[in-house]
Formats: sequence, C-alpha cells, structure tokens
Amino acid sequence: MFSNIGFPGLILILIIALVIFGPSKLPEIGKAIGSSLREFKKATNDIMDEDKDKSDK
Repeated sequence: MFSNIGFPGLILILIIALVIFGPSKLPEIGKAIGSSLREFKKATNDIMDEDKDKSDK
C-alpha cells in the first residue's frame, strides 16, 4: 500500500504532521492509529478464518 513512499517521503510526512498537530499531540495520534490498525487487522484475520472454515466443510 505505501511501498512507494520511501524514507524521504516518510520524513516529510512526519514533519508536516509535527507542524500541523504539534509535538504534544503526536504520541496520542500515533497511539490512535496503531490501535485502529490493530483492530482492522484482527477483523480481517477473523473474516479470513471464518471464510477458511466455511471452505473446509
């Protein structure tokens, strides 16, 4: 998904986020993004496991 960004692009995104949100909000935003990605991955894995169980029967 983000394989074309590269290191310089990632640094630019982090600098822009720092300017927009400020240093006090960045850890809070990072935590929220991390938990959202974790929930999305869990839901995706649950759906894939459910689909696999249906195809095995």
